[in-house]
Amino acid sequence: MIESLFSSFITSLVLVFAIIPSLIAVAKVKKLYDEPNHRTSHTTAVPTLGGVAFYVAIVFSLTFWSDFASPSIIKYVIAAMTVVTFIGLKDDLLGLAAFHKLMGQMFAAMVLVIWGNIRLTSFYGIFGLYELPYIISVIFTIFTILVIVNSFNLIDGINGLAAGITIQAALVFGIWFYMVDENSQSALLAFTLIGALVSFLRYNLAPSKIFMGDTGSLLLGIIMSVLAINFIEINGHAAGRHAFSSGPALAMGVLAYPLFDLLRSFTIRLSKGQSPFMPDRNHVHHIMLDNGFSHEASTVIIVLFNLLIISIIFVLNQIGNYLLGLLIIFLMLAFVQIFKYSSKKKKNKVHAH
Repeated sequence: MIESLFSSFITSLVLVFAIIPSLIAVAKVKKLYDEPNHRTSHTTAVPTLGGVAFYVAIVFSLTFWSDFASPSIIKYVIAAMTVVTFIGLKDDLLGLAAFHKLMGQMFAAMVLVIWGNIRLTSFYGIFGLYELPYIISVIFTIFTILVIVNSFNLIDGINGLAAGITIQAALVFGIWFYMVDENSQSALLAFTLIGALVSFLRYNLAPSKIFMGDTGSLLLGIIMSVLAINFIEINGHAAGRHAFSSGPALAMGVLAYPLFDLLRSFTIRLSKGQSPFMPDRNHVHHIMLDNGFSHEASTVIIVLFNLLIISIIFVLNQIGNYLLGLLIIFLMLAFVQIFKYSSKKKKNKVHAH
């Protein structure tokens, strides 16, 4: 299986590397740009078709290297990817109402949950609950997928951030899946995604030549939701040294930054009487930029901090889901407050002068 993982990783990497220059050329000719505005953090028009390269590379690699003869989740993942890719593409090129975008995401989630049977079957002791009735399992899993998809959509605001966080999370999940089962299709999915994103960073980091757009961020979200759900489910039934006692909290910790940023952004918007889907500049990466950090410096700091959280929760996984969950929230709040306090001091100094 290691050969398939490596082959799919390389195939995806090479395809994205080869496709993106053509997408950039098409975007320039057809003027398919993301124009700067009051809430964006870039100052020049940049093509937004990077997600198209992800889709082509990942679908080709998975189709070529997967074993469809055995029970396969891959075909359902590809189906869900296709749905969110076209939703994202329409949003990038023409704009799409938040409600219609959400409905499309919900359909993609239903493909995974109802037909693919990729779902959370238990709360594994959280709130004293274990096995879930089928209909509750379906509803809760669809909700979970929507949360994860939108969390990745929201963090795609500065160069390299969504890709960097996704590479980190997919690597953690992918290595664990491989250790548990060398023939894991989830491991194949994780490493195929990593290959695509490694090439994308070559074009996305300064000076940025292309953005992934909603096409890309929604695709990342749908794949990461599959990996997180499968991690929780497989871990819940695993035994031996690869099994963790706090699977749900560990999955939340691996995705700590995007989940926290979504929770924080939605809370701020709702407290102001706004739609939770109303775009603004209240994301953590905007606070970093306001502190004078570049896109790349902000990305590195956030990715390293997310790595710190992942390291801590895996070391402390024995303390249970409740304490781990509280620890993750505390660490993220502390991280944000440090930069908010620094930003406030800088603004006060400017006003004083």
